[in-house]
Amino acid sequence: MGLRLPHLIFCRLLGCFLLLGRSIAASNAEILDLRHEVAVLRRQIDRPQLTWADRAVLSAVARDLPSALRRYRLVTPGTLLAWHRRLVR
Repeated sequence: MGLRLPHLIFCRLLGCFLLLGRSIAASNAEILDLRHEVAVLRRQIDRPQLTWADRAVLSAVARDLPSALRRYRLVTPGTLLAWHRRLVR
């Protein structure tokens, strides 16, 4: 119990230092991606139904995200590739 607070403080400080090392473009891309995902999810009650405009925004912003962050987004890289294949067809 006594080590919990120092551990949490250490984790927060480490997270802040990691954010400082990231590029501005990656940070802005993550913010745009998260805002758009929140907007999509607010419109939905069940599984999100993305429009073509939603797909375009999410796929355009996903290019600038670091690969570690792309794994945890609403849209996975495999989904982006499927959308691209459908668009090319």
